[in-house]
Amino acid sequence: MFIMSEDSQRTQGRDAQSSNIMAGKAVSEAVRTTLGPRGMDKMLVDSGGEVVITNDGATILNEMDIEHPAAQMIVEVAESQEEEVGDGTTTAAVIAGNLLAEAEDLIEQDVHATTIVEGYHEASRIALDAIAEQIGEADVDDDVLKQVAESSMTGKGTGGLTAESLAETVVEAVRHVEGDDSVERDNITVHTQIGASTNATELVPGIIVDEEPAHDEMPDEVEDASIAVLDVELEVRTGEVDAEYAIDSIDQLNAAIDAEEGELQGYAEAIVESGADVVFTTDDVDDRVSTALANEGILLFDGLGNSDARSIVSATGARRVGALEDLEADDFGQADRIRTERFGDDDLAFVEGGAAAEAVTVFVRGGTEHMVDELERAIGDALDVAATALASGEVVPGAGATEIAVADKIRQEAAGIEGRKQLAVTSFADALDIVPRTLASNTGQDPIDSLVDLRAAHESEGRAGLITDGETVTIDDPFEYGVVDPADVKREAIESATEAATMIVRIDDVIAAE
Repeated sequence: MFIMSEDSQRTQGRDAQSSNIMAGKAVSEAVRTTLGPRGMDKMLVDSGGEVVITNDGATILNEMDIEHPAAQMIVEVAESQEEEVGDGTTTAAVIAGNLLAEAEDLIEQDVHATTIVEGYHEASRIALDAIAEQIGEADVDDDVLKQVAESSMTGKGTGGLTAESLAETVVEAVRHVEGDDSVERDNITVHTQIGASTNATELVPGIIVDEEPAHDEMPDEVEDASIAVLDVELEVRTGEVDAEYAIDSIDQLNAAIDAEEGELQGYAEAIVESGADVVFTTDDVDDRVSTALANEGILLFDGLGNSDARSIVSATGARRVGALEDLEADDFGQADRIRTERFGDDDLAFVEGGAAAEAVTVFVRGGTEHMVDELERAIGDALDVAATALASGEVVPGAGATEIAVADKIRQEAAGIEGRKQLAVTSFADALDIVPRTLASNTGQDPIDSLVDLRAAHESEGRAGLITDGETVTIDDPFEYGVVDPADVKREAIESATEAATMIVRIDDVIAAE
């Protein structure tokens, strides 16, 4: 009896589990060498020849164009980590892959997949409690936020600008959008521009849009600007039906020209009379209108994208207007200054201060496209983790110290768990060792020796991580060296890795249609 199509493929039992686990491990292994301050970069080339150079785990996995469904679950782990806390994507993917490797060993020992899943979830619960025990007692002040940001960016493509200098910009940006009860991370934008060294990176108190004035004679700068945002086409109206007009005399032609001029002049006069200093419109503007506005000293930007228009409205408090006759002073936004500046062949408009200062922009500079792209990713991650740390007020030691402490706690608790589930709980602890082992390997140390030394230091000192300082590697308290991570990053990495690994382990039948 044929139930499925002849073109379908079915893999069952141990073969299905082995195939899925192997795919997950392969994806995890692809990003493992990027972990830590000495992690290496990956060059990814797509079918169109576009090149991406990065060591950001989420970016690497997204660019790899993975098709295997089990491997895609590891990609989703990184995506979830990136969306929730902004960093720790490589850690989450590496832990998920090692959880699968440990599960494979247990399956070969005839431990049932359900027992493994139960053990992993129990170990995950213990791990979350252990993370809570590692939270530092000090308040999350500017110094701690700077350490969080610097730890996130160390080893990423920061170019000639040190992670320490960039961390100051990150902290300043996060503090700027801090509210009474929350941190408005969405009010921070990263804008990149090629053409200078990374040392030219700066924080702009406002937003930046990639636009140029509609007329060369318009002012380059407007102070204390009243801003109008329009969805209005400032050109001669045309009918929706094709029509021809017969002109029999020069007087009729002059009358038609005068009517056009009057209509366009009316647009310009309406804007001038409204009192707006700066106008952004999403539609086209006739050259005669822009010339008239330039003569009045009004700065106009036309053909704005919808996303840029929304950004200006959000930042300045303006209201979008769909008809000139509806434009009133209450619709205006405010900014202390709007200026335009040319960078190479590009013109940028800076909307700064006033209501616009509720939003800030990290203006990233770099000598090459690859440099600014990687710097944008690094700063984006640092902004996310700094905002997370500020919102939660909880940080834990980095450099593998938290993973060592969590694994030790799990092993202690495993002794009180009965049955084969204890094997799964212990294997979970062994899987977490992949983080300090990878950090050691990527810094040129022997991973086994480093792991043994870390465990011994943890037992004697209570907190020990693998600190990389220049060419030397030291085992010491990460808090003393300012190597810290938000507690939420560690929690999310363990939770998402556990969910993905247990889901893959439970699959024993794969049915694939052509």
